[in-house]
Amino acid sequence: MKLNLTLRKATEIMKGKLISSQPESTLTSFVTDSRVAGPGDAFWALQGAKHDARQFIPQVIKQGATVIIAQEEGFTVPDVPNVSFILVKDSLRALQEFAKYHRQHSTLKIAAITGSNGKSTTKQMLRAICSVAGETVANMGNFNNQFGVPFSLLEIQPKHKYGVFELGASHPGDIDETARLVLPDVAIITNVSAAHLEFFKDVETVYQTKTEITRHITKGGTLVYNADNEYLARLKTEFTGKAVSFGFQPEADVHILETEDFSFTYKSDAYRFPIRLERHDKLNAAAAVAAALSLGIPADAVKQGLLNFIPMPMRLERIEKKGVHFILDCYNANPASMQNALDILGREKATPRIAVLGDMKELGDSSKQYHRLIAREIKENNIDTVFLAGPEMKYAYEILKTVPTIRAIYKKNGSELLPLLKEALQPGAVCLFKASRSMNFENIFKEI
Repeated sequence: MKLNLTLRKATEIMKGKLISSQPESTLTSFVTDSRVAGPGDAFWALQGAKHDARQFIPQVIKQGATVIIAQEEGFTVPDVPNVSFILVKDSLRALQEFAKYHRQHSTLKIAAITGSNGKSTTKQMLRAICSVAGETVANMGNFNNQFGVPFSLLEIQPKHKYGVFELGASHPGDIDETARLVLPDVAIITNVSAAHLEFFKDVETVYQTKTEITRHITKGGTLVYNADNEYLARLKTEFTGKAVSFGFQPEADVHILETEDFSFTYKSDAYRFPIRLERHDKLNAAAAVAAALSLGIPADAVKQGLLNFIPMPMRLERIEKKGVHFILDCYNANPASMQNALDILGREKATPRIAVLGDMKELGDSSKQYHRLIAREIKENNIDTVFLAGPEMKYAYEILKTVPTIRAIYKKNGSELLPLLKEALQPGAVCLFKASRSMNFENIFKEI
């Protein structure tokens, strides 16, 4: 980040209290990791439910830090010469207000993306498109929560023409919290499905949470939404602002055509991009296209950007290994993405078709029901052999072990599957790995 604010101004933005002999000195950047703090640095002592970085303040002062930003309650300011202190009521809220100020004083156009599935892929597609049209900033990895989003916004520099930010949600109100900082010119909702139900009451609550983003679209901005999704289709009448829909539905503004390449119509014009995508990625690409066109990016740049797109690792990543074709999708899992992955495996011409599946986490009281439904998806997609692991996947196994046409193997721990899995894999086979991130299925894949 490159900031250029006096300590006095920074304190005003954070609604804090400044203790300093040099209030007009400049705050250019800050660090939050005490291990990297050095001479002249500003250290932001963030405080969370289980972590209080204020304990490291004596250490960073010894390392030469000259500015400390800390939560005031319960903190005694040490008597240290030449060190300035900005005391705030809430360290996270102060960070968010600081990021919001930085965003509001930038000139770039911003797209924000939320949804139950496809957020990261859509973000990467849109980022690739925007990068053709101008300098683009985007949040990296899982920097999509109440901590990560403000850090990402603070990376905005004057050179940036576009920003692409993914917003995640695990609880009601999460999107409201981050979207008010991003203030998107274009807001994208990829879909709504069963995800994080441990924290949401039901899918309707997921819908209400995802659509919180609509409250924070800038004046004259655009909502982009999935017309194929039964929940988001309601936005056609519920949202009164400017909107662009996408989907396979003929009524969608960006209407995806049933072709082998990626083709669509928009405003009476037809477009064909020579890129092969799975059905779910055509929806992600259509979302990115709709957003890019709404940002005013020319169609030629949109096409070039999609051609430049590189799929993210562990997101239906295809890898050849020892003569076996693997589909690695270990980044995350919920019922919709699990169904999609099994559909893709079921369409593979190679045999045998093998699925290595782990628990879908954060489904709360609905977990048993959704894991049982996975058994139905496995049967419908003609999977030959299924390796299941995790305490929740036992519910799928209870059904599958009675199906004579499917070989089903269950272990509580994924690593226990390895010996049997190695025996089952043979050259020419196709094998899907799919589980929630916490199952660490990529480690099993590495051992094959």
